[in-house]
Amino acid sequence: MLGFRYIKFDPTTYVLRFQNGAIRQQGAGLSFFYFAPSTSLVAVPMGTTDAPFMFEEITGDFQDITIQGQVTYRISAPEKTAKLLNFTLNAAGNNYVSEDPEKLQQRVVNAIKVLTRTRIEALPLRKALAASATLVEEVARDLSERPDIVSLGLEILGLSILAIKPNPETARALEAQTREQLQKEADDAIFIRRNASVENERSIKENELLTEKTVQEKQNELQTEQTKHEVALEESRKALVSLAAENSRTEAEARAFAVQAVVAAVKDADPNVLQALVSSRMKPDALIASAFQELARNAERIGELNVSPDLLEKLVKS
Repeated sequence: MLGFRYIKFDPTTYVLRFQNGAIRQQGAGLSFFYFAPSTSLVAVPMGTTDAPFMFEEITGDFQDITIQGQVTYRISAPEKTAKLLNFTLNAAGNNYVSEDPEKLQQRVVNAIKVLTRTRIEALPLRKALAASATLVEEVARDLSERPDIVSLGLEILGLSILAIKPNPETARALEAQTREQLQKEADDAIFIRRNASVENERSIKENELLTEKTVQEKQNELQTEQTKHEVALEESRKALVSLAAENSRTEAEARAFAVQAVVAAVKDADPNVLQALVSSRMKPDALIASAFQELARNAERIGELNVSPDLLEKLVKS
C-alpha cells in the first residue's frame, strides 16, 4: 500500500537495509516495514552450504583422473560478502537481482580445483589414487588461508574427497596389473609354503639319520665294550689254563721224581722180596688173581689142576 511493505527474514539470513545510500538497519533474522521505492535490501544467507564438485585433472605421469568430493562452508562475515558480491533483493524481496549468490559456490569450487591441481600434478598415478586423505588435509588448510576466500568472509567447515578414479582404460590396465601382482603373491606364498614343507621334511630326515647314527655309535660302543670284556675273559682263561698246565707239569714232575726215587731204591733189591712186599699190600681178590696168573704162566709144568665149584664160589664171595 503506497509502496510500504513488510518483510521477515530467517535467523540464518543477515540483512542490511539501505535507504538513500546509507545503512539504516542490519542484523540477522530481522523483520520490519520498509518503503520499497527508496529502500534496498541486501540479504546474505549465513547457513551452511554443501557444494559438491567433480572435475578432471592430469597426474605427474600424464594420466587422466576424476576427483569427486564435497565442501561445506558458511558466510561468517556477511558485511565483507555484501561488499564484494551483489546480494540485493528485488522490490518484492523474494529474489536476487543478480547472479552473484549463485557464483559464490563456483568460486569456492574453483579455489579447490586450483589447490588440488597443484598437488596432483606432482604425483604419479598410483600415488594420486591413494592421496585422498593427504589432499583433504592440505587443500582444506590452504583453502581457509586463501585471500579470496578470506576476503569473501567465508568459513570452510569441511572438505571431503569421495573418490579419485582413473579413466576406464587405465582402470582396466591397473586391475590387470593388480591381478597379476596378486597372482604372483599367491604363487610366492605357495612356493614359500612348499619350500617350508620341504625344509621341514629335510629336517625330519636329518633328525632321523642323526638318531640312527647316534644309535649305531652306541651299539658300536657297546659291542666294543663287549669285545673288550670277552678279550679280558679269554685272557683270564688263558692265564688260568697256563697256571693249570704249570701245576700239572709240576705235579707230574713230582710224581716222576717220586717214582724215580722208588725205582732207584728197589733197583738192586731181590725180585722175590719186592713181590712179597707188593703182595702184602694187595687185597685178597687181587692175591687170588695174581696166584691164578702165576699158575697160568707155569701151566706147562702143571699136569692137572682141579678147581671145585665150592672153591670158586668162595673165591668170588671173597
